Amino acid sequence: MQTVLIIVHLIIVLSLIGVVLLQRSEGGGMGLGGGGGGGGVSGFMTGRGQANALTRATAILAALFFVTSIALTVMATSTRAPRSILDGAAPAAPAAGQHAPAAPQGGNVLEQLQRLQGEQPASPAPAPGAPAPAAPQQ
Repeated sequence: MQTVLIIVHLIIVLSLIGVVLLQRSEGGGMGLGGGGGGGGVSGFMTGRGQANALTRATAILAALFFVTSIALTVMATSTRAPRSILDGAAPAAPAAGQHAPAAPQGGNVLEQLQRLQGEQPASPAPAPGAPAPAAPQQ
């Protein structure tokens, strides 16, 4: 159903673009219709009734565009279950034969995550000339 609605939405979008480009430019500037001297192709879509038809078609296509956009949004959000951004931060269950690391105590979230991964929190940079500390073995 969502695929059909997307195809209908794209057809409406292309139709809306076409109808907007067919409308005669009312201004005298460098619009889409013209090389500085006002309007478009002479003799094509110049009647008042045709202009009203294009205006009406633009309004109808714009309304259909909004309706299909809202319908697609509702369909996309209704199939997705609500979840918290913190759900992805939960540690995975340990594999058989491995023991889970001890629960982190205190510290901020970054330090807790580093402890869960087996890393030590970053220490301040050593003074110049001091030997570099050895890397922890895993």
